[in-house]
Amino acid sequence: MAYAKENLSVLAYANGFTLWHYTTPDEAAAVDTAGYFDDAAGMLHAGDMVLANTETGGSAKAGLFLVASASAGSVDLSDMLRVGASDSD
Repeated sequence: MAYAKENLSVLAYANGFTLWHYTTPDEAAAVDTAGYFDDAAGMLHAGDMVLANTETGGSAKAGLFLVASASAGSVDLSDMLRVGASDSD
């Protein structure tokens, strides 16, 4: 799939930092591919974080991405730091 602007929203903003939320049926590896968020380049800034729900159509995952770089129409996110990776109970 591809970036869907309606699935990106601001959770918090302070001191030039924005915490975003994004939800998608795409895998985390697709979301952190350079260029995935290029259409949001005017909003995302290096150092912002994206709390994400990925693979929402299957075995859902959640995690945190760092906006590694964002400039002139180009955005790249770091690999997702996954939360809730296992449940031993």
